[in-house]
Formats: sequence, structure tokens, C-alpha cells
Amino acid sequence: MIAQPEALNFECETGNYHTFCPISCVAWLYQKIEDSFFLVIGTKTCGYFLQNAMGVMIFAEPRYAMAELEEGDISAQLNDYEELKRLCTQIKRDRNPSVIVWIGTCTTEIIKMDLEGLAPKLEAEIGIPIVVARANGLDYAFTQGEDTVLASMAARCPDRSPVAEAEKDERNAIAKLLNFGRKKEEVAAAEAEYVNHPPLVLFGSLPDPVVTQLTLELKKQGIKVSGWLPAKRYTELPVLEEGYYVAGVNPFLSRTATTLMRRRKCKLIGAPFPIGPDGTRAWIEKICSVFGIEPKGMDEREAQVWENVEDYLQLIRGKSVFFMGDNLLEISLARFLIRCGMTVPEIGIPYMDKRYQAAELALLEKTCHEMGVPLPKIIEKPDNYNQIQRINELNPDLVITGMAHANPLEARGVSTKWSVEFTFAQIHGFTNTRDVLELVTRPLRRNNSLKGLGWEKLVQEEAKV
Repeated sequence: MIAQPEALNFECETGNYHTFCPISCVAWLYQKIEDSFFLVIGTKTCGYFLQNAMGVMIFAEPRYAMAELEEGDISAQLNDYEELKRLCTQIKRDRNPSVIVWIGTCTTEIIKMDLEGLAPKLEAEIGIPIVVARANGLDYAFTQGEDTVLASMAARCPDRSPVAEAEKDERNAIAKLLNFGRKKEEVAAAEAEYVNHPPLVLFGSLPDPVVTQLTLELKKQGIKVSGWLPAKRYTELPVLEEGYYVAGVNPFLSRTATTLMRRRKCKLIGAPFPIGPDGTRAWIEKICSVFGIEPKGMDEREAQVWENVEDYLQLIRGKSVFFMGDNLLEISLARFLIRCGMTVPEIGIPYMDKRYQAAELALLEKTCHEMGVPLPKIIEKPDNYNQIQRINELNPDLVITGMAHANPLEARGVSTKWSVEFTFAQIHGFTNTRDVLELVTRPLRRNNSLKGLGWEKLVQEEAKV
């Protein structure tokens, strides 16, 4: 047994965010909220980034656009309100969305654009809700762009249950999805399966199949999900009355959680996040415990998943993985991979909210003790230069890193995986465990395939040059 430190060790390095740009949250949010339109307000650089990051979606007629700030805007010589009014009027005429989301970039912060002051006036004038969210790389790391959007939307959720039948139907999207094709008698029988508990709203943007999976997993325990933030449509935002319970599905949503608690007076269920079978089980069990429900069939459910991915586990047992830090999923992924049999010497993470991730950190610590491996060092806002030195010393089998460092590391014989892929992949719940391991093991499987071709020798020779 390896000697272990008593508690997790936290450090902070440069104070800079070396991450993918947070305005990229537009890529998944505009697809999730089907009646939305996202207007990114920034310079040509932001436009080039969006064009490159989301160029593959060019044929999908995406519901986002770029409001480019010219030199005149930056020197505050022009009228921001009139130009934004022109753009939003055009968006209303061409697309007629239920909501327009303004995404503020770094430039809007530097020139102190008062987006929050302009939005209410323009909203009243054009008759479409305008939600303002800051997603600038100066203040926020990669996935925190979604956090600011959801925090802004949380303030727009209705504060009382609908009375009119038409409004009830409009806000009952989850029920309609789960009961599709059923007869009224079958729906009534299904409703009877739920335990009597306070309303529960889940927050975090997930693809519709994953939303359905997690909703059904809770239904098996008799727990009814009253709504999701965000919903598929802005007009179906969940009701948030004082005293409602809320639970997050992603570790980067600390501001949304704070908004729900402080402004909406909701009760946050502090659970690990449903990533990997171990995290999903812990997430369900914590929600059950809050509502006084005895969870059923969890041992069998988790064991079945582990059994189904044994072929992947054989590839990674005993291997080490180093997280450079990019998308704030690092703690959850590290905990899951340690449970899979890997070791994690260091977890780099751009931003660490110890209160919101308290349950996840406790599960990480518990997992390390149970698996008999050392606790990882957690580095907030890591310095990339220092990390490269540590990678050279530790020689890990895999480095999960931002896109900027992948190719240079590969050229030096270090196997890498882009962290951004975990952001866009379906990694939540029991059923997606195989998908996560497919991503993790791909570089290792590739290396095994190339061993017989003299590839390692070629890479080493190139590194020397």
C-alpha cells in the first residue's frame, strides 16, 4: 500500500486562464435552446474564433451572429444603442426568436460597454426578451460561458406555477417527452409511481437523450423532475418558487448555483456530478437521501456498467493521466479514471469553487483511499511552463490538455487527448460510460497499433532535432 497524504493538496499558480475561449458556449447552447438567438458582441478576432470553432456547422443555418466592434465603437465615438437596435430588429424580422442572448466578450469589458443598461430599454422597444451574459476570457474560463448564460436565465424563470391549461402544457415539455405515445391510463399509472417530495429542478445544458436518461434514472427511484434549466425552449423555462430543490449536473456551474440559492431562494443539493457510473450513482443517492428515499438497485446497476466496459478498463489499469486544465470537468474525470484503475499525479483546473464541488472533492478523496493510490495535487490556474517541466519529470501515459498544447506535446512523444472533446461529448449518466472511455483510450490504442511500425523511434529522433 502506498503512503497517502491525509487531505487533498491545493495550490494556485499564475492567476491566468490558459483555456479555450468561453464564448464557444454558444456552440452547444444555441442548439439546446431551440427558440433562441445568440449575438456575440466583440471584435473581428472573436468572429474569426467562432468561424473556426464552429465552422463545421456552416450548413446548419445556426442561430448565432457576430456584432463586430469597429475602431469607432472602441473609441466610444458611435452610438452603441442604435447599432444594437438595428441588429436586434433585423434578427426579430428574419428569425423571430423567443429570446436574444447578448454575449459580452473581452472587448466589451475593456471599453466598459453597458450591456446590462442597454438591454432593458431595447427589450421594451422591440418586444423580445434580451438576456445579457458575460463570456469574456479575462474573467471566465472555457465552460464558464454557459454558467453566466444560465445564471442570467435563472433570473428570468417564472416564480409561480402556471394556472391556465395552455400555459401548463407549454411548460410541461419533460412530461410530454417521457409520455410520448402513451394512453391517458398509462400516464396516470406512471404518475402514481412517484414519491411525494418537494419539486426538483436540474440545471446544466445536456443533449436531449442524456436529459431523458437522467430523468428516467431518477424516475426509477420515484423522483419526479419538475424541470431543467435550460429547457429546450425559452418559453418552457422551469418554475422556480422559493423552497424548490435544485441540483447541478456539471461542475462549472457555481455562479448559476449561487444565483438559484441567493436570488431565487432555492435549496441546492450538494452532490457529486453524474459523470461515470460511480458519480452517477453518488448523484442519485444524494438526491434520494435529501428526499428521504431509500435508493433501489444501485449496486446491480453500477456493477453492470463496470462489467460492460471491462475491455476498456484493461487498457488503462495501472496507467497514469495528467490534467493540464481547461474545461473545469477535471476533478470529476480524474475521480472517474482513478476508479477505473488509473493514477493521477496532478489535476490542473482553471477555476476551483470548493463549496460547489465539495461533494465531488470528498468523493475523489474517498475513491483514492479505496483504490489505494496517492491523492492528486490540485493546481488552480496552473502555469503551463511549470506544468511542462512536471510532465517531463513524471512521464505520464496520457495528458488531457487544451488544444494549444496537444501537438507540441505529441511531437515530444507525449500521448495527449483534447479536453474540449469531453465538453462536446455525451459523458453523463450510466449509459455514456463507454463513450468517455472510448475518448480516453483512443490515443493509447493508437500507440499500441503504431508500436510495430517503429513510430516511437521516429518521434524520439524528431524531438532531438
